[in-house]
Amino acid sequence: MANNSFRGSKHGRSSGEANHEVEFGCSLKDLCSLMDLRGEEALNKVKNSYGDVNGLCARLRTSPVQGLDGNSEDIERRKQEFGPNVITPKKPKTFLQLVWEALQDITLIILEVAAVISLVLSFYSPPNVNRSNCGKSAGRVEGGDEPETGWIEGAAILLSVVCVVLVTAFNDWSKEKQFRGLQSRIEQEQKFTVVRGGQMIQIKVSELVVGDIAQVTYGDLLPADGVLIQSNDLKIDESPMTGESDHVKKSVDRDIVLLSGTHVMEGSGKMLITAVGENSQSGMIFKLLNASEEVESDAEEKAKKAKKKEQKKQEKKDKKREKKDGPTEVQPLNEDGEPEKKKNPPKKEKSVLQGKLTKMAVQIGEAGLFMSSLTVLILIMCFVVDTFWIQGVPWAEECVPIYLQFLVKFFIIGVTVLVVAVPEGLPLAVTISLAYSVKKMMKDNNLVRHLDACETMGNATAICSDKTGTLTMNRMTVVQAHIAGCFYRKLPDPDKIPAAAMDLLIQGIGVNCAYTTKIMPPEKEGGLARQVGNKTECALLGLALHFRRDYQTIRNEFPEEKLFKVYTFNSTRKSMSTVLKNHDGSYRMFSKGASEILLRKCCKVLSIAGHAKSFKQRERDDLIKKVIEPMASEGLRTICLAYRDFPTADGEPDWEDEAHILSGLICIAVVGIEDPVRPEVPDAIKKCQRAGITVRMVTGDNIDTARAIATKCGILQPGEDFICMDGKEFNRRIRDQFGEIQQDRIDKIWPKLRVLARSSPTDKHTLVKGIIDSTVLEKRQVVAVTGDGTNDGPALKKADVGFAMGIAGTDVAKEASDIILTDDNFSSIVKAVMWGRNVYDSISKFLQFQLTVNVVAVIVAFTGACITQDSPLKAVQMLWVNLIMDTFASLALATEPPTEALLLRSPYGRQKPLISRTMMKNILGHAVYQLTIIFSLLFVGEKIFDIDCGRNAPLHSPPSEHYTIVFNTFVLMQIFNEINARKIHGERNVFEGVHNNPIFCTILVGTFIIQIVIVQFGGKPFSCVSLNMEQWLWCICMGFGSLLWGQLVSSVPTRWLKFLKTAGHGRQQEEIPQEELEEMKDVNEIDHAEMELKKSQVLWCRSLNRISTQIRVVNAFRDSVSPYEGLETPESRSSIHSFMSHPEFRIEDSVAQIPLIDEVECEDDAPTKRNSTVLLPPPSGLTALPPVPSTPNQNNNNAMSHIVPLAGLIPSHSAGLPPCPGSPLHSLETSL
Repeated sequence: MANNSFRGSKHGRSSGEANHEVEFGCSLKDLCSLMDLRGEEALNKVKNSYGDVNGLCARLRTSPVQGLDGNSEDIERRKQEFGPNVITPKKPKTFLQLVWEALQDITLIILEVAAVISLVLSFYSPPNVNRSNCGKSAGRVEGGDEPETGWIEGAAILLSVVCVVLVTAFNDWSKEKQFRGLQSRIEQEQKFTVVRGGQMIQIKVSELVVGDIAQVTYGDLLPADGVLIQSNDLKIDESPMTGESDHVKKSVDRDIVLLSGTHVMEGSGKMLITAVGENSQSGMIFKLLNASEEVESDAEEKAKKAKKKEQKKQEKKDKKREKKDGPTEVQPLNEDGEPEKKKNPPKKEKSVLQGKLTKMAVQIGEAGLFMSSLTVLILIMCFVVDTFWIQGVPWAEECVPIYLQFLVKFFIIGVTVLVVAVPEGLPLAVTISLAYSVKKMMKDNNLVRHLDACETMGNATAICSDKTGTLTMNRMTVVQAHIAGCFYRKLPDPDKIPAAAMDLLIQGIGVNCAYTTKIMPPEKEGGLARQVGNKTECALLGLALHFRRDYQTIRNEFPEEKLFKVYTFNSTRKSMSTVLKNHDGSYRMFSKGASEILLRKCCKVLSIAGHAKSFKQRERDDLIKKVIEPMASEGLRTICLAYRDFPTADGEPDWEDEAHILSGLICIAVVGIEDPVRPEVPDAIKKCQRAGITVRMVTGDNIDTARAIATKCGILQPGEDFICMDGKEFNRRIRDQFGEIQQDRIDKIWPKLRVLARSSPTDKHTLVKGIIDSTVLEKRQVVAVTGDGTNDGPALKKADVGFAMGIAGTDVAKEASDIILTDDNFSSIVKAVMWGRNVYDSISKFLQFQLTVNVVAVIVAFTGACITQDSPLKAVQMLWVNLIMDTFASLALATEPPTEALLLRSPYGRQKPLISRTMMKNILGHAVYQLTIIFSLLFVGEKIFDIDCGRNAPLHSPPSEHYTIVFNTFVLMQIFNEINARKIHGERNVFEGVHNNPIFCTILVGTFIIQIVIVQFGGKPFSCVSLNMEQWLWCICMGFGSLLWGQLVSSVPTRWLKFLKTAGHGRQQEEIPQEELEEMKDVNEIDHAEMELKKSQVLWCRSLNRISTQIRVVNAFRDSVSPYEGLETPESRSSIHSFMSHPEFRIEDSVAQIPLIDEVECEDDAPTKRNSTVLLPPPSGLTALPPVPSTPNQNNNNAMSHIVPLAGLIPSHSAGLPPCPGSPLHSLETSL
């Protein structure tokens, strides 16, 4: 019957192709109504309407075996009839909408209002008013052209607001465009396996059409709705659609409906696609959600006023009103909670950086608001006191408009102080930095799905990595085998293996591997054969080919439809079994799986003759000891292959009783599969360890294999005290007598744990959760996890950053991840760490620059307002400074490329303040220089340059040279200080790597050119007059002074400035005791001035050391007394050689305890290393040396590179002194 229906479907299809008028046997409406049914109802519907699934295939002109033939006309016609597999995305916001959103900024609104009032008042002049009667300030105006020029300031402010709004809107628009591009790239990379023309091919998800026969495998995210044709132990997670957390078992005779958006958790099968795109179940939900959002937004606009009234009256009416807001068809979705999510989005925990920035922006904003209010208040008071008390001007009604103009002017000054103080560029800098990093990370094989994951990765302290494919190449080959009682260290020729054993082996490999796994011919001649599908299975298929047997002939003999039952591989079974039904009604089952697990289920083993013989416990132990353990110790993955016969005499087995079915097996072979370590991984892990990141391997392999690979990678170092354990032991140690997981038990294990073998995905999740929740260390651990399997989803979600494998990863793992590794390579994770740290440093650079400008601009505006009743920097000038500060600086400083130096320090951690003491030193140091210059120019500038004084100028007076020089110098100091801001740890060379950042150079030059244009041609709108060459040179010199001053600031060690406070802490700051906080500040600080000071002290210490040792050696030879009296044994006095080679005096013994000079000289290193060593105490008269960082770059080229205590000057009981005989030996090579 099946064959007939297949043939019928072919005929049907061919006639349809010949005559385009022939329609499909069922309509879109019929298929949609079928997909609304579940379980028995769907089965009955298919039986009643189409006979069976084959009948439905015939109606849709397709074949369950051959699939569609891939004819482009047929595909196109199906797309027209049933729709494409594309869900129309929500319309992006237009540029005008983004402009409108940017205009909602409260400070900009205040500025706009102030500018409009200023404009209106500038045009209004009361008739016949003698301005001199209204006070000196109002009377001293040259000429009578106030109305002609008075409007310019208001108009210029409005123009500046327009500029700021357009720049903000453009940034938002480009950000939106970039992320849509990213989303479409993720979607384009999604492919699905279908059968077309009898061949299994992978096509883009968007190319799927109704009638396609799709291959469904473990880990797939179903891209369309369909009906099941054939299944092997198929279980689906339908929680995204139904909310039910239990996995639903699907089979041809029980439940045949598969829904788009659901996950395949176990098994495999084939499905006929019946609904795609917006007609699929998930497509309908998306469509409803988009519609509801549009309707809601329209309804909100219309009902805003009504809602306000309602809220005032009654809360009950308000609730009713909210119900009416949404369309009625969305109501059923309320069960899934989808629309509610849109209305009240759940508060996702902010990333570390976002939390710190938000808190800091609020603090700066509050300070700015206070300063601006104070400025306005003082300006008004000074004006009132000066006009009505000191000058004694009587109140006159005709002067009110003039007084109002003054009031508006003061108000504008106050608002501009607020605008400059509020760091609205912070979110822009974060966005630009993250967007830039995400774009560049794509080139480094990191596809970032969640933006904040990029920044979080910079704080990572632990990485829990898979072994296969991440640390290893995932190109597996069988290199050793134990077949029919013989152990072959190299694969034998096929004629050496008994024919019976060979037949069983090849048949087992052929049918008991997923049929999607294949060995394909190489793409290039002479290249390696391509492995498609599961790589372990590819290794077994490769073994069959090595024995010159074709697995495909076996698969043709037993097609997938004829397999009686398949127990697919999962993390619980750790094995896969396939049952075949023989002609006589008996059954044969082939199994493969983890060797030590499957061997326990074997009661017989094939002998050398190829016959089954009993397999006792002693023989099993011998096999494990002599075969499996040696293989595992060489890093090989061991797989056991076995079979079992079920004779008809025993009756029909209970196939659901897995424990009984998977017992009494006969072992055919144990094979050792090699998966070589990626050549770049050991170096990448070394970088991680140097960067303060602990790498742990979490694998399903056995513990010996895992330990061998971990040693090759460098995760385990010989002689180190670290723990390797398997999942069973891990669970035993972390659970109490009731089987509950205890955090304190995990805390005893994880700090030293480096390898967790034979682990289940639950173990992985438990470990990740345990590390994250731990409070053993003062720093909260930030954990990154790699995963590829469906069951890795919970661990990937729980981790701070989840990495999914782009090649080997399942759709479910990718869905749960934050970053997808497109090359499945561990070294790409190291690049992600670099980019993450770079984001953090970029924001810190921007903050250092912006806060310097903030402090200076606010103090200048405030002080100037208090003393001269006017801000030296006008409103429009302040807005220009704001533009330099916010938009341009965020672009310039947030696009710095990362360097390897970023990996030479420990992670910052969650409590590390955004503004360190070194940065605070730089901010205040440069503020002092800038304020000194500005106030000098402000109060004595007219004498220095021999020009007219610009102070106390009346309202609407023309711009002066004096104030133009002040403004020009101020901006040029910011431009040069932007170069200083490139370094945040006190480095001297601020130009290092500047040529690698063309954006920075372009913005710097561009800002300078615009400044020249503003000063020379800006005129009245910018309150500037053109300056001559000499004045320009002076301004440039004072600006360049920022760079020289920066060198002076860098020379001051931060530890001298204990009074400086840090700023921008994480949200958990309050929970940490003050003393501990102080310690953390000192430990985490990176200060190059401190390092230079240490270097000079160390050199001084070393030179004294050498002199004292040489004097002692000379005296020793003179007095015939050994310089090492009391240290060496009598035997060693005879010669220098025996002295050096004597085991008691090996130099390596004491190396670890003595810091190296190159540890201090390492320019980019940070003093925060876990195994930091203590510097030896200095001689009396020298200041105590602080702790020196220990680095991994221990270049022990000669003994000169060691710091040596001064013989005779340091008491033997001094702290930090290594035990004798360490100290004098290190200067032996120097002195002799």
